[in-house]
Amino acid sequence: MRKISTKRFAGWPLSFLLCASILFAPFASTPVQAAEADKETKITLLGTSDIHGRFMPWDYALDGPNPTGSMTQLYTIVKKVRAENPNTILLDAGDMIQDNSAELFNDQPQSPMMVAMNEMKYDAWVMGNHEFNFGLDVLEKISSQFNGQPLVGNIFKENGDRYMPAYTIIEKDGIKVGVIGMNTPMITEFEKGTDHLDGIIVKDPVEETKKAIAELKGKVDVMVGLMHMGLDNENGNPGTGVTDIANANPELAAIFAGHMHTLIESQTVNGVLISEPNKYGSHISRIDLTFEKDGDKVVLKSKEAQALAVKAADGTYEVSDPALEETLHPFHEFARADANIEVAELKGTNLVPADEIKGIPAVQIQETPLSDFFTEVMLHYSDADVVAHQIDNDKAKLDIGPIKKKDIAFNYQYTFGEVTVYEVTGRDLKDYMEWSAGYFNSTRPGDVTISFDPKRRASKYSTDDFFGGVTYEIDLTKPYGSRITNLKYSNGTTVKEDDTLKLGMNAYRMEALIAKGGAMEGRKFKQLWSSKDASAFGEIQGTIRNLSIAYLKDVMKGVYEPKIQHNWKITGVDLTAPERADVVELINDGIMSVPTTEDGKYTNIASINILDTVTQEEIDTLSAKADVSAAQFAGVKTKGAFYQQLNKARKAAGNGEGETTPEKPTTPTVPKPTPTPGTSKPVKPSTPSTGKPDTVIKGKQAKVTAAYLNVRAGASSKAKVVAAVPKGTLLEVISTDKYGWVKVKLDGRVAFVYGRYVSILK
Repeated sequence: MRKISTKRFAGWPLSFLLCASILFAPFASTPVQAAEADKETKITLLGTSDIHGRFMPWDYALDGPNPTGSMTQLYTIVKKVRAENPNTILLDAGDMIQDNSAELFNDQPQSPMMVAMNEMKYDAWVMGNHEFNFGLDVLEKISSQFNGQPLVGNIFKENGDRYMPAYTIIEKDGIKVGVIGMNTPMITEFEKGTDHLDGIIVKDPVEETKKAIAELKGKVDVMVGLMHMGLDNENGNPGTGVTDIANANPELAAIFAGHMHTLIESQTVNGVLISEPNKYGSHISRIDLTFEKDGDKVVLKSKEAQALAVKAADGTYEVSDPALEETLHPFHEFARADANIEVAELKGTNLVPADEIKGIPAVQIQETPLSDFFTEVMLHYSDADVVAHQIDNDKAKLDIGPIKKKDIAFNYQYTFGEVTVYEVTGRDLKDYMEWSAGYFNSTRPGDVTISFDPKRRASKYSTDDFFGGVTYEIDLTKPYGSRITNLKYSNGTTVKEDDTLKLGMNAYRMEALIAKGGAMEGRKFKQLWSSKDASAFGEIQGTIRNLSIAYLKDVMKGVYEPKIQHNWKITGVDLTAPERADVVELINDGIMSVPTTEDGKYTNIASINILDTVTQEEIDTLSAKADVSAAQFAGVKTKGAFYQQLNKARKAAGNGEGETTPEKPTTPTVPKPTPTPGTSKPVKPSTPSTGKPDTVIKGKQAKVTAAYLNVRAGASSKAKVVAAVPKGTLLEVISTDKYGWVKVKLDGRVAFVYGRYVSILK
């Protein structure tokens, strides 16, 4: 760009120089800037993965809204990006057609997932391991509905041809992008014992990526991977993670990863940019590739990745595209109708008791009729000696009344969980059970709650397994690996190490147990039977969900009344200490809380101990929450003693039911009018009696001084709570009594608040 000397204009007026700069600027810079702009082109790649049937923001297992991720919400994001950059390519890294009732449409004319992908104009879709869950005929039927290019370069027909193409070439603004698609080779393990892979051969994706790159050289300007594999190798198996692919194939500019349900915004391995968009349509990965044109050549100048979330930082969710929702509505109604089919009537008792302590799910720490039910189903159909299963839902619930299909799915959330029977020894069973018991933290004297190991609590799937066909205890005072005690068969016979028995369980769990680092690493077990075998119940009807439905309908004849089996219990926790009752009340009233991970996502990662020394910080914090003076606890040494005294103090003050800490209402119960000028005067609980039951106060207002205050139907801490109002709320006062209660008007009705937590305005 030609420089203009300022010396020749020295002494000229500033206004003239400004005008000159404006006049000269277009002629001096525009051609050059335009030329530079013409040299650069940005291609935006958007990648989804592991959507697992979330075509609408709806959980069909629960039959309720779920705005945390869906195709219709992702489409809103895609539209925004396309408006920003027309040179946008949309890709998916697999596991699209399984879960959230998507499999209901396998025998229907259309799959809602394909309808959504076509409406959204996906360019390519690589097959994930769950695409093969239903066999090749179903996959071919569904994938044939896709208007884009299906890919899977490491799967071959027996004649040596690729089952699907390894790559596709997509051109945007003259730039040719080669997209290479591979599936995890672990698919052979996942589909073991089925005929789903009959007629095809799964090969090493690292080597097949090399071959695809060789075929693409000279045909494209850039190459990217679309891989249904996570960042790291799975279960320690080489060639099962995209890190191995990146290290062996630096020619790739970027890789969209998947399969592991992990959020990786941007990571670089061997110069290859990697991004993974988590799971269930919660995110979409965005990779921007900027190219510089130099004559006939195109050079990749820069690349960057980020994740676009459905849930914004402020907690709001992306809007679901209304037009796509309308298109998908018939599928939505079909899935909902199926979920609401009644299969039986539950009598006698609820299958899951209420949680005794908020934040500690009862279904994970004690035997429940629900876990017994699934045990009953598995034993009935498998002819196994012992069975094992897990419940992935902390909020599991099934109350007396009609049992619908959605109730079974809600309480057993692993869609394709099945019963596979293996021949094992008593030692193998014991080792498996010890591993499962590792879900819990060890306890020490003074622990009054059962808690979970933080790493196990945060694992991809629940690893707290329940065992039926045996009775046992889990002693948490014993070291890891020695916690299972009194292990006996249901007939009372002790389980011996050299026993040979039939163990029914989920095959996916078994693969994890025998893999590298697993509790039974390297061991091999003879598979005797699987509920998904064609000779048994088949891929669909052989799931635990469908076996449970069949059991209720065919065996129980539509009526189920549970019988508690008393299979197991946890010991080594002091559930009888007097202080424990205070702990329970303080937690349930919101004064205390069970320990959580730093992000608050996983609860109950440490036990509450009543013998530990209490700190002044905890005294101050909890006293403030209970709205009592911390000074009265001077000299208290242990946490248990403090919890007892704190609970007693708040009850004496009228806060025994959580006066200051109810759940925060969405909007204030009473609007806040402009305060009446004047000085406030607190109503003292010890106001001397005037000889009258009440002191009438007309034309006054009471201002709430506590963070939140319960408004009750009567002048008693045991009276029913009719509302909870926030600090600063003004209430119309009717009268006060000698016990410190204030009668007020709330929304036109008479109610009561405790006078210690309001001020009467003059």
